[in-house]
Amino acid sequence: MGIKHLVSQLTRKHGTNDPFKIASQKNIVVLFEPLGSMMGYFNTYKRIPMIHINNALEEQDQHFTCAHELGHAILHPKVNTPFLKRHTLMSVERIEREANELAVELLISDELLISGMTLYEAATLSGVPIEVAHLKRPPKRTFWADEQSYIKM
Repeated sequence: MGIKHLVSQLTRKHGTNDPFKIASQKNIVVLFEPLGSMMGYFNTYKRIPMIHINNALEEQDQHFTCAHELGHAILHPKVNTPFLKRHTLMSVERIEREANELAVELLISDELLISGMTLYEAATLSGVPIEVAHLKRPPKRTFWADEQSYIKM
Protein backbone atom coordinates (compact mmCIF):
# COMPACT_ATOMS: atom_id res chain seq x y z
CA MET A 1 0.00 0.00 0.00
CA GLY A 2 1.38 3.40 -0.95
CA ILE A 3 1.71 6.33 1.42
CA LYS A 4 -0.97 8.34 -0.43
CA HIS A 5 -3.45 5.48 0.07
CA LEU A 6 -2.42 5.09 3.70
CA VAL A 7 -3.01 8.81 4.33
CA SER A 8 -6.41 8.59 2.65
CA GLN A 9 -7.39 5.75 5.00
CA LEU A 10 -5.97 7.63 7.99
CA THR A 11 -7.89 10.84 7.29
CA ARG A 12 -11.10 8.92 6.59
CA LYS A 13 -10.79 6.91 9.82
CA HIS A 14 -9.95 9.91 12.02
CA GLY A 15 -12.14 12.46 10.23
CA THR A 16 -9.31 15.01 10.00
CA ASN A 17 -5.94 15.73 8.49
CA ASP A 18 -4.77 17.52 11.65
CA PRO A 19 -1.69 15.61 12.88
CA PHE A 20 -2.27 16.67 16.51
CA LYS A 21 -5.84 15.29 16.49
CA ILE A 22 -4.76 12.08 14.76
CA ALA A 23 -1.93 11.59 17.27
CA SER A 24 -4.37 12.12 20.13
CA GLN A 25 -6.86 9.62 18.67
CA LYS A 26 -4.03 7.09 18.23
CA ASN A 27 -2.99 7.62 21.89
CA ILE A 28 0.35 9.11 20.91
CA VAL A 29 1.57 11.60 23.52
CA VAL A 30 2.70 14.93 22.04
CA LEU A 31 5.21 16.88 24.13
CA PHE A 32 6.51 20.41 23.54
CA GLU A 33 10.05 20.77 24.85
CA PRO A 34 13.21 22.84 24.41
CA LEU A 35 15.14 20.74 21.89
CA GLY A 36 17.84 23.16 20.79
CA SER A 37 18.47 22.82 17.06
CA MET A 38 16.34 19.67 16.72
CA MET A 39 12.82 20.19 15.36
CA GLY A 40 11.41 17.02 16.88
CA TYR A 41 11.62 13.27 17.22
CA PHE A 42 9.49 10.19 17.82
CA ASN A 43 10.17 7.50 20.41
CA THR A 44 8.45 4.87 22.47
CA TYR A 45 9.06 4.57 26.20
CA LYS A 46 7.55 1.65 28.13
CA ARG A 47 5.26 1.02 25.14
CA ILE A 48 4.00 4.61 25.17
CA PRO A 49 4.49 6.28 21.79
CA MET A 50 5.60 9.93 22.05
CA ILE A 51 6.16 12.78 19.64
CA HIS A 52 8.55 15.44 20.94
CA ILE A 53 8.31 18.88 19.30
CA ASN A 54 10.64 21.83 19.82
CA ASN A 55 8.63 24.46 21.69
CA ALA A 56 10.74 27.26 20.15
CA LEU A 57 9.44 26.55 16.63
CA GLU A 58 6.84 28.72 14.94
CA GLU A 59 3.33 27.20 15.10
CA GLN A 60 3.40 26.31 11.39
CA ASP A 61 6.71 24.46 11.82
CA GLN A 62 5.36 22.65 14.89
CA HIS A 63 2.41 21.50 12.77
CA PHE A 64 4.66 20.09 10.03
CA THR A 65 7.00 18.54 12.61
CA CYS A 66 4.05 16.78 14.25
CA ALA A 67 2.94 15.43 10.85
CA HIS A 68 6.49 14.26 10.07
CA GLU A 69 6.90 12.54 13.44
CA LEU A 70 3.42 11.01 13.07
CA GLY A 71 4.80 9.57 9.84
CA HIS A 72 7.55 7.87 11.83
CA ALA A 73 5.01 6.62 14.39
CA ILE A 74 2.89 5.04 11.65
CA LEU A 75 5.54 3.91 9.16
CA HIS A 76 8.52 3.18 11.42
CA PRO A 77 7.20 2.60 14.95
CA LYS A 78 10.19 0.50 16.06
CA VAL A 79 12.97 2.49 14.36
CA ASN A 80 15.09 4.77 16.54
CA THR A 81 16.43 7.20 13.92
CA PRO A 82 18.51 9.36 16.33
CA PHE A 83 20.25 6.15 17.48
CA LEU A 84 20.83 4.99 13.90
CA LYS A 85 22.28 8.38 12.92
CA ARG A 86 24.71 8.40 15.85
CA HIS A 87 25.73 4.75 16.19
CA THR A 88 25.47 2.98 12.84
CA LEU A 89 26.46 3.39 9.25
CA MET A 90 22.90 2.65 8.13
CA SER A 91 21.38 5.38 5.98
CA VAL A 92 18.25 6.97 7.39
CA GLU A 93 17.52 8.96 4.21
CA ARG A 94 14.73 6.60 3.06
CA ILE A 95 13.08 6.67 6.49
CA GLU A 96 13.18 10.47 6.61
CA ARG A 97 11.86 10.79 3.03
CA GLU A 98 8.94 8.48 3.82
CA ALA A 99 8.05 10.48 6.95
CA ASN A 100 8.22 13.69 4.90
CA GLU A 101 6.05 12.13 2.19
CA LEU A 102 3.39 11.15 4.74
CA ALA A 103 3.47 14.67 6.22
CA VAL A 104 3.14 16.29 2.79
CA GLU A 105 0.27 14.00 1.75
CA LEU A 106 -1.48 14.60 5.07
CA LEU A 107 -1.18 18.38 5.06
CA ILE A 108 -1.65 19.28 1.35
CA SER A 109 -5.13 18.22 0.32
CA ASP A 110 -5.78 17.07 -3.22
CA GLU A 111 -8.70 19.52 -3.32
CA LEU A 112 -6.34 22.52 -3.15
CA LEU A 113 -4.49 21.27 -6.21
CA ILE A 114 -7.61 20.30 -8.11
CA SER A 115 -9.05 23.78 -7.46
CA GLY A 116 -6.15 25.24 -9.45
CA MET A 117 -3.56 26.17 -6.86
CA THR A 118 0.04 25.52 -7.75
CA LEU A 119 1.84 22.95 -5.67
CA TYR A 120 3.90 25.68 -4.04
CA GLU A 121 0.87 27.86 -3.23
CA ALA A 122 -0.83 24.83 -1.64
CA ALA A 123 2.33 23.98 0.29
CA THR A 124 2.63 27.52 1.66
CA LEU A 125 -1.05 27.61 2.62
CA SER A 126 -0.75 24.18 4.29
CA GLY A 127 2.42 24.92 6.25
CA VAL A 128 4.57 22.52 4.26
CA PRO A 129 8.18 23.57 3.62
CA ILE A 130 8.78 24.24 -0.08
CA GLU A 131 11.83 21.94 0.03
CA VAL A 132 9.62 18.86 0.49
CA ALA A 133 6.49 19.94 -1.43
CA HIS A 134 7.64 17.93 -4.48
CA LEU A 135 6.85 14.73 -2.53
CA LYS A 136 3.10 15.34 -3.04
CA ARG A 137 1.61 12.78 -5.42
CA PRO A 138 -0.90 13.99 -8.04
CA PRO A 139 -4.59 13.43 -7.29
CA LYS A 140 -6.26 10.66 -9.28
CA ARG A 141 -7.78 11.55 -12.67
CA THR A 142 -5.55 14.57 -13.08
CA PHE A 143 -2.38 15.35 -14.89
CA TRP A 144 0.40 17.86 -14.51
CA ALA A 145 -0.13 21.03 -16.54
CA ASP A 146 3.44 21.98 -15.74
CA GLU A 147 5.88 21.35 -12.90
CA GLN A 148 3.85 23.50 -10.52
CA SER A 149 0.18 22.81 -11.06
CA TYR A 150 -2.39 20.12 -11.66
CA ILE A 151 -5.30 20.19 -14.09
CA LYS A 152 -8.47 18.23 -13.42
CA MET A 153 -9.50 15.99 -16.31
